[in-house]
Amino acid sequence: MRYIGLVVVLSTQIAGAAAPSTPEAPRYLSARHSEGEQTPPERWSAVENVLWKTELPGLGWSSPIATGGRVYLTTCVSSGDVREPRKGLYLEDLNANLYPKETAQHEWKVYCLDQATGSVLWERVAHAGVPPKPHHLKNSLASETPVTDGQRLFAYFGNIGLYCYDLDGKPLWQIEMPAHETQQGWGTSISPIVHEGRLYLVNDNEEESNLVCYDCASGKELWRVARDEKTNYSTPYIWKNKLRTELVMSGINWARSYDLSGKPLWQIKGLSILAIPTPFAHDGILYLTSGHVVWGKNPMYAIRPGANGDISPPADGEGKLSEHLEWHNPKGGPYHPTPIIVGDQMYVLYDRGFFASYDIKSGREIYSRKRLPVADFTSSPWSYGGKIFCVNEDGVTVAIEAGSEFKVSHENRLAEDDMCMASPVVLGDKLLIRTAARLYCMGNK
Repeated sequence: MRYIGLVVVLSTQIAGAAAPSTPEAPRYLSARHSEGEQTPPERWSAVENVLWKTELPGLGWSSPIATGGRVYLTTCVSSGDVREPRKGLYLEDLNANLYPKETAQHEWKVYCLDQATGSVLWERVAHAGVPPKPHHLKNSLASETPVTDGQRLFAYFGNIGLYCYDLDGKPLWQIEMPAHETQQGWGTSISPIVHEGRLYLVNDNEEESNLVCYDCASGKELWRVARDEKTNYSTPYIWKNKLRTELVMSGINWARSYDLSGKPLWQIKGLSILAIPTPFAHDGILYLTSGHVVWGKNPMYAIRPGANGDISPPADGEGKLSEHLEWHNPKGGPYHPTPIIVGDQMYVLYDRGFFASYDIKSGREIYSRKRLPVADFTSSPWSYGGKIFCVNEDGVTVAIEAGSEFKVSHENRLAEDDMCMASPVVLGDKLLIRTAARLYCMGNK
């Protein structure tokens, strides 16, 4: 049954045409704070403070993006029986037999919604066929978040291809890509990024990992760099610092930085067995984190601009750090969620339902891991109104007071079928939450 297009509009106060100043979220994790005086609501449910909600077909864990008063997202729709995603963490991950290839026909789809009403403006089938490779019980076949340069929309589906449209849905170019084996058949989820007319794509897998640069206008491949990495899930980051612009990406062996021509700049060793959080910068400092719930490596690094070569800390934990390492904390890193900085504190959310705070100048713990009222977190936290918000896989959001003391403010609950893996998006005074069943737009009513 198809549901897309069934839009429930719960407010008559929504503006019609998009203003030029409409807030935007052009890429993955690009909108996690509200910078204006008006912020999204702090409390919501499946009906409270819901401006609109649009039912979604298929399954996709990509986050929505927004530009020009429109919202874009992806999904994958199966013609056969759908295997329900499984919540939580489980050691059966290591059993590849849990992830057989699917045999039903699928459609990899791109949707454009009106940001003010949630109505579907257009939809496109990027690719149709049988999935060439399996995927993890919690993963989807549309986990990569699309990206826009303000003129074009780029949708990437791992092991399938890269598809470019104009913002009205006209296909401009596409690149079909070979399928590669991933660790234990877990699938893919690294999102593309764009910068100054170029698109950068990382494909870390078990066979042929690489970083590729494409021309945004034509889709022409400009260069390709091989990577001695295996399967990983961290989206790269464009770091524009006071000295240069860098492409930074985490990996199982190394976190690496490249210049915009693909030349390696620096690298740092010692990340976890899977390095999933995305690198990010704040006030000129780059932050790298990774962790795992079973294996012991959970490092966090703060890196100054200008590094070259190997800047890894001493393996034994003794000795002098590189001059380009602001600090190194070997035990604070999370598994899935990317940390967030508010004020002078870095807040770290852990999958199993713990929360901690660290000083961004030193990496020292402000308060240790505190138990949240719920567990099973995969998406990344966001912040406004002096609070940090964390939504778990059941669609329960925990609001935590920012500051040096740990204090849970309240919880917000969605519907029973609102499994949540995608990271929410802050758009000025609106909040987009994508779940397995639907896309919500929250606003104060």
